[in-house]
Amino acid sequence: MIIRQAVAADYPAIYQLVQQAFKTAQVSDGTEQDFVEALRKSPGFLPELEFVAEENGELIGHVMLTKRGIETVTGEHGILLLAPLSVAFAHRNQEIGGRLMQTAFDKALTLDHTAVFLVGNPDYYKRYGFHSAADFGITNGTEIPDEFVLGIELVPDTLKDVAGTLHIE
Repeated sequence: MIIRQAVAADYPAIYQLVQQAFKTAQVSDGTEQDFVEALRKSPGFLPELEFVAEENGELIGHVMLTKRGIETVTGEHGILLLAPLSVAFAHRNQEIGGRLMQTAFDKALTLDHTAVFLVGNPDYYKRYGFHSAADFGITNGTEIPDEFVLGIELVPDTLKDVAGTLHIE
């Protein structure tokens, strides 16, 4: 298996992968594949932070990070949104998701990004060091229940003095 940056030629296969992966997800609204396409059209899209896992010419995993912000009293504090993370059903429980995240986080650090937030299953993501947004003193500015809004500092204490509201939708 290799992990590499996604390219435009991968987009149709990514669409199918995300759609299939979320059919068996614990938390899904069925539109995650369309969300990926919307994120690519957004001003926060960072093509250098979209990765795929490939095995024998087939895409088996995908992750992307896009720019978002925490609204503070002094302006917006930049963070990244991890959405979505997808692994083909037949390839789950092989650490592919963790490897995709780590690859994306390593690249994000080289681009001076310091924190990542997501909406996801806390039982899964806490294994990788994610915590509730509230643990960082960040208010959830969405209608999504707080327990599913998680964050991780790529640089320790980067959110120590940040107080505000997270808008990730």
